[in-house]
Order: sequence, then C-alpha cells, then structure tokens
Amino acid sequence: MFTLYVIDTCDTCRKARKALEANGVPFKTHDLRKDGLSASLLEHLLERAPLLEVVNKRSKTWRDLPQEDKDSLDANSARQLLLQHPTLLKRPLLDTGSGALKVGYRDGDYDKISG
Repeated sequence: MFTLYVIDTCDTCRKARKALEANGVPFKTHDLRKDGLSASLLEHLLERAPLLEVVNKRSKTWRDLPQEDKDSLDANSARQLLLQHPTLLKRPLLDTGSGALKVGYRDGDYDKISG
C-alpha cells in the first residue's frame, strides 16, 4: 500500500489525494503535523529522495527561520531542522514502497499510477 505524506491544510496535498482516489489507488495518509516525523521516518524518506530535494525553501516555515540556520544548512543541520519543523518537508510525498519517493504534485503526476 502506498503512503502519502501530507499536511491536511495543504491544497496541493488535497489535489494529490483526490488524484490517487480517482485512479483507485489504495493508500494511507500520514499527516506530518498531526502524526509527527520521527528520526527513523525521516531516514526512511531520505533513503528514497535526496535531502536537498525534500527541503521546502519556499515555505513560510523556511522564511521564518533565522538567517543563520539557512546559511549554515548542511546534511546534519537539515535533518535537525526537518525534525524540529516537519512542515519544512516538501509535500506531498508519495512513497510507493519501492524505489524513489515522488516529491510534490502537479496535475497529471499520478495519472499512470493504478491501484
């Protein structure tokens, strides 16, 4: 079963969820804000997508970080920031259970995925 990592208030996450439902794809959701982000889950996600690809530098959370944190971003500090602020993860994240993690969503991205 697929896992869709979301934040419930995110419009793009809602679109991704609807696209999976429309294609009859069985999936479960994991709300990063409500369900949390553990170190082991973060590592699981990072095994499937590059670290810099999953940090959302367009988010309000990123903009609100101290400039010092942004300037000194490296693999270790990024992991710590993601654990402290799960909303820094780009979303939605679609984990198909095999191979790469699909980061983000644009209309049509899930059209070839079937249940």
